[in-house]
Amino acid sequence: MSRTALRICPLCEATCGLTLTIDDGRVTGARGDRDDVFSKGFICPKGAAFGAVDSDPDRLRTPLVRVDGELREATWEEAFDAVAAGIRPVVERYGPHAVGVVLGNPNVHTMAGALYPPLLIAGLGTRSLFTASTLDQMPKHVSSGLLFGDANLIPVPDLDRTDHLLLIGANPLESNGSLCTAPDFPGRLRALKARGGTLTVVDPRRTRTARLADHHLAVRPGTDALLLAAMAHTLFDEDLVDLGGCAPYVDGLDELGAALRDFTPEAVSGACDVDAETVRALARELAAAPTAAVYGRIGSCTVPHGTLASWLVDVLNVLTGNLDRPGGALFPQAATDRTPRPAGPGRGFALGRWHSRVRRHPEAKGELPMSALAEEIDTPTDEGEPVRALVAVAANPVLSAPDGDRLDKALGSLDFMVSVDPYLNETSRHADVVLPPPPPAQSPHHDFAFNTLAVRNQVRYTRPAVPLEPGRMAETEILARLVLAATGMHGADPAAVDDLVVGRTLGKAAGDPHSPVHGRDPKELAALLGGGSGPERRLDMMLRLGPYGDGFGAEPGGLTLEKLLAHPHGIDLGPLRPRLPQPLKTRSGKVELLPAPIAADLPRLRAALADRPGGLVLVGRRHLRSNNSWMHNVPALTGGSNRCTLHVHPDDAGRLGVRDGQPVRVRGAGGEVTAPAEVTDAVRPGVVSLPHGWGHDRPGTRTRHAATDPGVNVNQLLDGSLLDPLSGNAVLNGVPVEVAPVAEAVTETSDALT
Repeated sequence: MSRTALRICPLCEATCGLTLTIDDGRVTGARGDRDDVFSKGFICPKGAAFGAVDSDPDRLRTPLVRVDGELREATWEEAFDAVAAGIRPVVERYGPHAVGVVLGNPNVHTMAGALYPPLLIAGLGTRSLFTASTLDQMPKHVSSGLLFGDANLIPVPDLDRTDHLLLIGANPLESNGSLCTAPDFPGRLRALKARGGTLTVVDPRRTRTARLADHHLAVRPGTDALLLAAMAHTLFDEDLVDLGGCAPYVDGLDELGAALRDFTPEAVSGACDVDAETVRALARELAAAPTAAVYGRIGSCTVPHGTLASWLVDVLNVLTGNLDRPGGALFPQAATDRTPRPAGPGRGFALGRWHSRVRRHPEAKGELPMSALAEEIDTPTDEGEPVRALVAVAANPVLSAPDGDRLDKALGSLDFMVSVDPYLNETSRHADVVLPPPPPAQSPHHDFAFNTLAVRNQVRYTRPAVPLEPGRMAETEILARLVLAATGMHGADPAAVDDLVVGRTLGKAAGDPHSPVHGRDPKELAALLGGGSGPERRLDMMLRLGPYGDGFGAEPGGLTLEKLLAHPHGIDLGPLRPRLPQPLKTRSGKVELLPAPIAADLPRLRAALADRPGGLVLVGRRHLRSNNSWMHNVPALTGGSNRCTLHVHPDDAGRLGVRDGQPVRVRGAGGEVTAPAEVTDAVRPGVVSLPHGWGHDRPGTRTRHAATDPGVNVNQLLDGSLLDPLSGNAVLNGVPVEVAPVAEAVTETSDALT
């Protein structure tokens, strides 16, 4: 019997609403939900393939436990017994920091990944935390923390109302948006142009997004911060600075102007390979637009000056009066945000509260660089114990982090490892215990993280579209039991984890004079919570305490889980609104334009003014039909343009003797790979491009379709030594490489490698 069910798509940051067709408990089709308040029927190829992703036969169905060196199927009880027996002795003998936690990108795409890993980290008491953020977006968190006092307070472009959008290192027509949750990003960009707006794209590749733009500037990779600094300099130099409505909430304007004095358009021109007048024109157009927004993403984050580039994106929004105004860059207000507090000074944001053991990398946002994971396992020092046990949740750093070969060997040397993953992949194959979550159709969904980055305030929740299959365990229960097993409470009722959080949260809220439940009995409040599970009770609690909530009756008609369930297509909460100064948490209570760590890093950027193009540099790319390393096992999403090829400009191909389709050898500081060449003018001369997430050719994995066309691991070209020092983010773009046809000895050697 066929039926339909609603589901929010968890396969990228667009969070589109889906209508699933279900036959005999199996998802057989997916289309866009036309009544979804946010996505309004939009769907991309990943969402259309939801059923194929959900029913992939290589998904693990039962836990695996290593016995006599081999992973064997086990019961859930046996698996969690093994977790407790493997982790607790390491903690007791070597201390909590000897247990590392690795969190991958899919965590933010599930309810369980948002609700339970923080409890695991706190319960273990470990500082050995490594996440995908330091391979992607940590520069934006650090710059936001320094500017606004909160690393998660990230302004997003008001796509639906802006007149001028400047994209730096972003390709939303392929990524569907990132740190900017916007279903149908392509349609929103076309609407911008249709209403007479301007789209400018700065990218060394002529991406699908760049082809849509009014202006495309093919800047030299890695020089985004220089370009943005020169634009800011121009605004000061030509008296174009106008802070607009945020002027009362900004500190450090004069100091900023002085700090950027050396970054003239002429000074940056050689390094960026951009004419000085073009730089001035970019700044003038930005200042002249009725409204404008600057938005930078992974291409501007994964470079040597990623934090400075991220900082300058928002500096430009401030200097042109476009921060916190409609049509500019605003701060979303999610339904599960904490109760808004009165404006005023906060605690601020600190870097380097502790350091990694081997190379002394400072923590950022409580995390150490993923690039340091291998050395933290395989390198002994006099300062503290190496990481001897590892908990990996939805993470595949062997493919996503630099120098996967070294990390591969390091993982094999651990005393114990547990992996929460639906696949036996390049990383989880090393685990002593693998705990597989169910397919997404069998899980509830609410976007805790992405709603804080959404271009329109809204709230949606979908319960599981199909019930758990026999023998499966809900992902929320898996992670709750993992918390108990890893923190010395193995065997306790997993519901106790949620009850503990509810009790603590309501107790704190009752004691907060700014809370709508101040002075009330926490037990009485807990009894009022709705929902059929611990996670639903926690969601109800967050909604009721949040900015749109009913305050447990204090605000009649406010948001509750019951009300949300009565609106299966979601509830629209309106366009983004100006919020300053309320969300600022800096010590001054203002936007701090020139924080001390930023000022201290500017001499390094100033030194880059002397750089000049030389040799080939590598940039990454992504495909619309994949998401990092975890969707190459779905036949419906592979093939066609979704291939692992090296893009080479025709001029470079001619000089190197490279022919289209010919195997070429690419060598970097971390090793070499061989991939077919794709000769194309989609990259500028001097730049080559390989997609990330490939390299599915290691033994012991169970991803059969991915193994038929494994591609190569682009991150093996990196040795992990290049990091943005402020954020610890890996430098993945603009790195020097050598390229040569496999059958010939001709080589293009970069200055940096000779």
